Amino acid sequence: MANVAETNPVTSTGGPSWTRWLVVVVPYVWLILFFVAPFLIILKISFSDTAISIPPYTPVFEGFGAIGDFFSQLDFENYIFLTEDPLYIWSYLSSLRIAAISTLLLLLIGYPMALAMARAPSSIRPTLVMLVILPFWTSFLIRVYAWIGILKPDGLLTLLLQTIGLMGPDQQVQIFRTDYAVFIGIVYSYLPFMVLPLYSALEKMDNSLLEAASDLGCPPWKAFWKITFPLSMPGVIAGAMICFIPITGEFVIPDLLGGADTLMIGKTLWTEFFGNRDWPLASAVAVILLIMLVVPIMIFQNQQKKVV
Repeated sequence: MANVAETNPVTSTGGPSWTRWLVVVVPYVWLILFFVAPFLIILKISFSDTAISIPPYTPVFEGFGAIGDFFSQLDFENYIFLTEDPLYIWSYLSSLRIAAISTLLLLLIGYPMALAMARAPSSIRPTLVMLVILPFWTSFLIRVYAWIGILKPDGLLTLLLQTIGLMGPDQQVQIFRTDYAVFIGIVYSYLPFMVLPLYSALEKMDNSLLEAASDLGCPPWKAFWKITFPLSMPGVIAGAMICFIPITGEFVIPDLLGGADTLMIGKTLWTEFFGNRDWPLASAVAVILLIMLVVPIMIFQNQQKKVV
């Protein structure tokens, strides 16, 4: 029996050893191909100088010589310029501000929706989930363009308010091309990404805990803060990260709905790449943005591992 166990390629978990190896390797291969490799290419371009050529930059570290020769080819001028020009600093800060406010608004709107879905009869929950993901059936760009027709001064919102008598015939809604329009577009576009993780966490919650709290005389609002909300924290964190990270680098919504004063790093990045054709500087902007987003996530994950 011992010899049979030794020659059997099945692990103690019940599966072949190569299957476990494959499960571990595939995510790393995916990460290297679609994250590490593109990041290294952008990092390489960020150390280059602009040039009138195709592509519009001078390549760096073309060879693999001595270590001193390698570092002598690196040009940190682009990174130094980012710290000296207030435009980029304010773009980063404004992007973080808009992303933080938008994520908070998404949480305040999405949590009641997810809670109502989780407490709805099980027979209609699939229908409610379908209604949440229904906007994905339409192009993201078309949906943003639709908000232009709603929010512009002579748009549908102005017409509605004039029709119901809340505005005079000569008055118009002045929301388009402001930060308010950007917040509306972002909240509308990213709401499903907040609702679905919250619903997944709330739907798994044991409702008998709330019944026990009620039997012990705990009021509903206190039961929510002591039981429901703490148990839903994985969904809150997942939804916040899924929304905050892409919102920080958002380009389409602020470009179409925002005004000239709406500073976001995505617009600045697009201007440097396609307007000024300064690929090295744009790459440096992208590298800093990526570091700003990845480092806090890594720190948070390490803290979660320590807690577990």
